[in-house]
Amino acid sequence: MEKIKMTTPIVEMDGDEMTRILWKMIKDNLLEPYIELNTEYYDLGLEHRNETDDQVTIDSANATKKYKVAVKCATITPNAARMDEYDLKEMWKSPNGTIRAILDGTVFRAPIVVKGIEPCVRNWKKPITIARHAYGDVYKGSEMKIPGAGKVELVYTAEDGTQTKELVHNFAGPGIVQGMHNLNQSIESFARSCFSYALDTKQDLWFATKDTISKKYDHTFKDIFQEIYDAEFDDKFKAAGIEYFYTLIDDAVARVMKSEGGYIWACKNYDGDVMSDMVSSAFGSLAMMTSVLVSPEGYFEYEAAHGTVQRHYYKHLKGEETSTNSVATIFAWTGALRKRGELDGNKELMEFADRLEKATIDTIEAGSMTKDLALITTIENPTVLNSEDFIKAIAAHL
Repeated sequence: MEKIKMTTPIVEMDGDEMTRILWKMIKDNLLEPYIELNTEYYDLGLEHRNETDDQVTIDSANATKKYKVAVKCATITPNAARMDEYDLKEMWKSPNGTIRAILDGTVFRAPIVVKGIEPCVRNWKKPITIARHAYGDVYKGSEMKIPGAGKVELVYTAEDGTQTKELVHNFAGPGIVQGMHNLNQSIESFARSCFSYALDTKQDLWFATKDTISKKYDHTFKDIFQEIYDAEFDDKFKAAGIEYFYTLIDDAVARVMKSEGGYIWACKNYDGDVMSDMVSSAFGSLAMMTSVLVSPEGYFEYEAAHGTVQRHYYKHLKGEETSTNSVATIFAWTGALRKRGELDGNKELMEFADRLEKATIDTIEAGSMTKDLALITTIENPTVLNSEDFIKAIAAHL
């Protein structure tokens, strides 16, 4: 059989621990037998990031700007324990955070829906995609413990030295205070990414904040979304037969629970962090969740939504059998291959991505799955496969 050819490379970002082991299995069994895989390879494993002073992460993000499509394996964000384990020069930042900052992207996460893995919310029939703004708010917050009575103010000093002050609170005793910020430019990028992705996937877009309480901060998000929609996307949405609407976050939560799914829900940074875990857990598993970073400039970076599966990696190192779910990592590859095919006009590559996704879902629906799914499936007497045999079962379906 002649292999499918690729004209432009995909940026390939290798990762850590058990997901790195799965990464190689996926390439060996599911991709390289069928595709002349054309990738520009970057090793984002923690040892190599440490050797290069994390320059490799920056280089991989800049390569994504050049080639427009990347696929990323899960990576370690080091903590104090990892500093000792890997003998690190410093506590390197999250690679995802570094890449997001360079590409100025929005993260879209959606569950992979499979018969036999039923959502906890019984009326959910279609995936709910969470679009999470990936800049600012509490993640860039400044905090202070207030020891006793006194006044806390927000102070803005303009470049000419003039000051504007806003009273936060007159404290009569001890307390706490937090200041947080966002940037209009980042909110504009977030809005454009959401609108573009909705058009790309032909889904309705919801956006929700709490502007009734936060009349300046959250209201600015609401206003920027509306201005960009009216100026750039209104006609396109109508032509595509899809809808954009704004609602309060509490109303959105109530609507989501009663809905059938099948739309994109755009959230501020913290809301998106919480709601994506709720949606993924309610649909079954973080290992059954796609994740793509979309930049308004048209860069796409596909990854699994979960971590490096450290516990299974330690078992693997001891020679013990593991049953690690590789579905999200497979779908990271299929997402990247499909987008590469779409941008290059390579129909064969796009069709291959569709077939690999179907083979993966068919394998689970036929009753062959990893242990995490076997514990929650409604399929009777499932066959529990180890990490490698699950990938080989998908290869047989493919």
